[in-house]
Amino acid sequence: MKYIDEYRNPAITQQIINEIKHTVTRTWNIMEICGGQTHAILRFGIDLALSPEINLIHGPGCPVCVTSVQKIDQAIYIAQQPNTILCSFGDMLRVPGSQTSLLSVRGRGCSVQTVYSPLDTIRIAVQNPNKEVVFFAVGFETTAPANAMAVKKAKELSLKNVSLLCAQVLVPPAMVALLSDPYCQIHGFLSAGHVCTVMGYHEYEPIAETYKTPIVVTGFEPVDLLLGIKKCVQLLEQGKYEVQNAYPRAVKREGNIPAQRLIHEVFQPCDQHWRGLGVIPNSGLKLRPEYAEYDAETKFDLSKNEGLEHVSICIAGEILQGKKKPIECPAFAKQCTPENPLGAPMVSNEGACSAYYQYTRHNNAQQ
Repeated sequence: MKYIDEYRNPAITQQIINEIKHTVTRTWNIMEICGGQTHAILRFGIDLALSPEINLIHGPGCPVCVTSVQKIDQAIYIAQQPNTILCSFGDMLRVPGSQTSLLSVRGRGCSVQTVYSPLDTIRIAVQNPNKEVVFFAVGFETTAPANAMAVKKAKELSLKNVSLLCAQVLVPPAMVALLSDPYCQIHGFLSAGHVCTVMGYHEYEPIAETYKTPIVVTGFEPVDLLLGIKKCVQLLEQGKYEVQNAYPRAVKREGNIPAQRLIHEVFQPCDQHWRGLGVIPNSGLKLRPEYAEYDAETKFDLSKNEGLEHVSICIAGEILQGKKKPIECPAFAKQCTPENPLGAPMVSNEGACSAYYQYTRHNNAQQ
């Protein structure tokens, strides 16, 4: 298939693997920040094909996985209110809150609808003028423009029965939080190409310089990922701490300026609680005061709804921080499976535990 096959070409991938092997002289810990990249790495066996000196660490790059228990409990609370429709992307429904999940409360009769775009929520609100319609806005910078557009559309239509429960998170502050950990073992980052398509990569340049950590913008196909790893290894071996773009066909340094303007018009930065990582300053987005009427937290008075992290043998927090891999969890592929998940990384299509299970990296855990 054109534009796909050339980025999965076995001869090219093997050539890059050989080039990496001839470049590396010591062990390097490289974190891919995106869950989509984690799945691609395991799906195509990149982690197994590389030299043992290259240790790929899986970061908190899955927005479903890092959405806090508190936010999920708030969404569940909203769904349980009378004359209310809670709209969400499908991958959020099975993620556990402190007591239950959106899927479970839907099974008990609550109105929880799966949507494919935040604009679907506007349509549902128009069709149900006597009900409150809430969109559970989860995602990194990639989903923020569409969510902002939905809010603007609601205001344009003067809709009063629609709102957003905002769980937007931002990548750069999370990277800073990881690098600020005194026990941090990360030597370099592979940055998420789709996020940089929207935001560019100029935000990463001061991070690379301050923390002496190279960052490479990387795509999602085998050739993309290997080129990103190669560039990162080259920078590490040369002692250079800068940002490079290994995904130029999709990413520009400045990013998508109109999309950024739309985000900044509707949202402003705020502190955000990440599952497994805690509160990270200025790592989230909330609605600006001029759009406050569409804020579900205010409309439903959610300030008192504070769920607690569920305590179990699940080590999702350490996995999301890249400190441990899924097979190091005592519950992985035993008590915790896709059919009976204990933590969000086993639920989400971009979760590291789901990837390890799906692509048979759980064999070692069962021996």
